[in-house]
Amino acid sequence: MEKPKVLLYESMHQKGVDYLSEHAEIIWASGHDEDTICREAAEVAGIIIRVNGKATARIMDSAPFLKVIARHGVGVDNVDVAAATERGIYVLNTPGVNNQSVAEHAVGLIISLSKRLLRADNAIRNGHWDFRYTGLGQEIMGRTLGVVGFGNIGYRVAKICHSAFNMKILYCDEVLKPEAEKNLSAEKVEFAELLRRSDYVSLHVPALPSTFHLMDADAINLMKKTAFLINTSRGSVVDTTALCAALKAERIAGAGLDVYEEEPLSQNSELLKLTNTVLTPHIAAHTEEAMMAMSMVSADVMRVIQGEAPMHPVNAPN
Repeated sequence: MEKPKVLLYESMHQKGVDYLSEHAEIIWASGHDEDTICREAAEVAGIIIRVNGKATARIMDSAPFLKVIARHGVGVDNVDVAAATERGIYVLNTPGVNNQSVAEHAVGLIISLSKRLLRADNAIRNGHWDFRYTGLGQEIMGRTLGVVGFGNIGYRVAKICHSAFNMKILYCDEVLKPEAEKNLSAEKVEFAELLRRSDYVSLHVPALPSTFHLMDADAINLMKKTAFLINTSRGSVVDTTALCAALKAERIAGAGLDVYEEEPLSQNSELLKLTNTVLTPHIAAHTEEAMMAMSMVSADVMRVIQGEAPMHPVNAPN
């Protein structure tokens, strides 16, 4: 019996690839532009998409056998979910599997900025031992963390910071979180108040029209001059031009970023010219454990192709 075909936009952990190859014929995308994907998706029953490329209505219409589009990760902003639902195509993701890795990365950015670790590393590599006298950091203990978007990852960041550093937790979310308020003594506040009171602002919201440039010039200017901004969510949430202006003028103390409005980050980016930033290339979820778990979205893809109900549907297709 001929195996169903599944198109992979990019490579993933070998465990997921091995599982998929047992049950399907893997087609590797030769490019991420729409024309290439339309051509290579013509006979596939499933698509697995990571960061690069999109799953558009046109691509779906070019794939008459398509039953499922799976996102290797949580955010589905590069999938036209409405179009998939109309066409009876399942959209899947991998919720929860990278919570710990992303949360640890956010906390790592907080520590690195507070202790000036990258500046200290650069100083000693360049023979500037005297940085130990001028490069004063700050202690995190007892300071205030503001979490914007108090979902699973935001909660995990708050829990680590509260447990390890006895931090005061403020959060801004559409939903009241009584468990967090009980366990972490967290306080729900309005967005503007969170910005004014926090020593660290950590962003954990999806890419939506309502969150586009949530951190614009007005929002950034509400932050303390001594505060740090952390973004491990989506690049579009932060107005890069406004952030660079604030960092240059030292209107805030610094920023730790793992995501950017344009990826990969241009080598001409103003962010690279600043010394009060810590920048990483969208790797917060890239741990062995998380990558392995996300790759097993392949099992959920096969459930749909074989006519079974998926474990993690994003939509309810017509």
